[in-house]
Amino acid sequence: MIIYFLRHANAGQRQLNPKKDEKRALDETGVEQCGYVGRALTALDAQVDVIVSSPLKRAAQTASLVGNEMGYEGKLQLDNALRPEASFADFRKLLDKYAKYEAIMVVGHNPNLSEFLGRLITESDCEAGVELKKGGVAKVELGRNSAVLNWSITPKMLRTLYSAAAESSRPKSSRK
Repeated sequence: MIIYFLRHANAGQRQLNPKKDEKRALDETGVEQCGYVGRALTALDAQVDVIVSSPLKRAAQTASLVGNEMGYEGKLQLDNALRPEASFADFRKLLDKYAKYEAIMVVGHNPNLSEFLGRLITESDCEAGVELKKGGVAKVELGRNSAVLNWSITPKMLRTLYSAAAESSRPKSSRK
């Protein structure tokens, strides 16, 4: 199984009231990050059978925007195993639930999404230090007894690549 780990994109200031914070939407930067990530995943020929998101608004928006950019036509699945307070045991149950799929995308929050990724790719009970930035995405190949991190990309890297590509495609006379 291939698992794409996607941390929700930028969503502005955290709200002190937990109920209000759950409804915090992506900001302009976050929407832009989703475009970069979705286009990059499309360029990498990433295809997913199902997208599973935390039910919090910023994660579900990220999942929806990136999925749309990738041409995903399935129904977005919301799962509490991707909420900020979820445990690794909750996450393992989620993986078991979607084990029949070849490729899934999980969209959630830190610190637990980075923890789940790190714990999945290590052989022992310790975890690797993989930090997913807001809007960051990582590809993991999960085998029967092992998991391999293929790559991890940040929105800042993607923005830089897109800017460089746009600059190099402009006529030399109009470059700064």
